[in-house]
Amino acid sequence: MALFGDLKDRRELEKKAKADGRLPPGQSLTLKWPVLHYGSVPRFDAAKWDFKISGMVEEPIRLTWEEFRALQQTEVTSDFHCVTRWSRLDNRWKGMLFTNVMMLVKANPEALFALVLAEEGYTANVPLPDLQRSNVLFASEHDGEPLAAEHGGPVRLVVPHLYAWKSVKGVRGFMLLDHDRLGFWERNGYHAYGDIRGKSSAIREARGFEVPTKGTGAGKRELGA
Repeated sequence: MALFGDLKDRRELEKKAKADGRLPPGQSLTLKWPVLHYGSVPRFDAAKWDFKISGMVEEPIRLTWEEFRALQQTEVTSDFHCVTRWSRLDNRWKGMLFTNVMMLVKANPEALFALVLAEEGYTANVPLPDLQRSNVLFASEHDGEPLAAEHGGPVRLVVPHLYAWKSVKGVRGFMLLDHDRLGFWERNGYHAYGDIRGKSSAIREARGFEVPTKGTGAGKRELGA
């Protein structure tokens, strides 16, 4: 199966996307949704699943799956860019906006960063202002269908303006901090921020490392796509 879809249609759409400024430097358009996942896919158990917000908050909270799913849901359409050089445009996501989830806690004014927590101990660091953008959400649906496990279901974070490893799969909560604590891929050499419009040196740094080999620690499976 071709990674990028029908060659002729893809090339025409890619040309237009580049002209419209929708493709970051060095990216190629795909009409499919490649799966980049290292290791086993975690199994979802609704009875055991929970979502926690901790760190610099007045009172930490824990939500069950039913409580989390009962939160107000919103639809967002955005582009999706993987650091392995492919982009998928006009993804339709449905889920809970980060800003709405943040309203469940009272954050310390000095909290400036979040460490996003996921299955198997995986983490990713994101500045809090980036998560508070209007199109950032915890998605449970993609293009009208429940989010598949290999793409991070039942819930993944979606941060459209950062490379996709920041759009954490299998998300289980976040911790608010007053400093930037590097996540799994960042500790293994990926760029700390992952801006899709960043300087070329930052992009090369993010792309210049191999997938860590077995034995590098929890979360090595996660690529974010």
